[in-house]
Amino acid sequence: MRLLTATALLVLSWFTFSTYTYQKKGNTEKKKDKTPTKENANIILSNMSETNVQSEFYAFKLKALDGKTDVDFSQFKGKKVLVVNVASECGFTPQYKPLQELHEKYGDKIAVLGFPANNFGSQEPGNNEQIATFCQKNYGVSFQMFSKISVKGGDQHPLYQWLKKESGKEPNWNFCKFLLDENGKVLQFYPSSVDPMGKEILASLK
Repeated sequence: MRLLTATALLVLSWFTFSTYTYQKKGNTEKKKDKTPTKENANIILSNMSETNVQSEFYAFKLKALDGKTDVDFSQFKGKKVLVVNVASECGFTPQYKPLQELHEKYGDKIAVLGFPANNFGSQEPGNNEQIATFCQKNYGVSFQMFSKISVKGGDQHPLYQWLKKESGKEPNWNFCKFLLDENGKVLQFYPSSVDPMGKEILASLK
């Protein structure tokens, strides 16, 4: 009887130890499964980086040319964007026409944003109302225009500070252009001489 009892206790002890070992091994394997791989970590970091790029541009809210309406840049997600510093008394002022044409023909793919500025040659001396009248009367402008800002110098607007940081470029005259992709990343800087309906910009829409 004693022999049977001892044998039973031995079997029970062995079973308990085996069960505990198996459970411990299973828990260890589960913990290992939760450990992120280097590949997964890189994907996470990549996604975080892309989100940060998007949020910087799309976080901007600026006044429209009427000086009252707030324009939320998040509405431009999913489109390319052409940012242009404009002026009413410049040799490049006729570019308002191809800018309007770009807006009318490809507005589903690209948003044209005009920013009046008086930084170069004092060629945008008017106020917002005068600028709006000039643009509508002479070029029938219907693309998004904004209140007058500074695009260079000590009073440079935060938007242009950001564009400079992202591209390493800043306007050196009126009608310079920044092209951004559908995620708010700066793709290219174009000088004043580049035609808004030229091959350089149109090629980006294909």
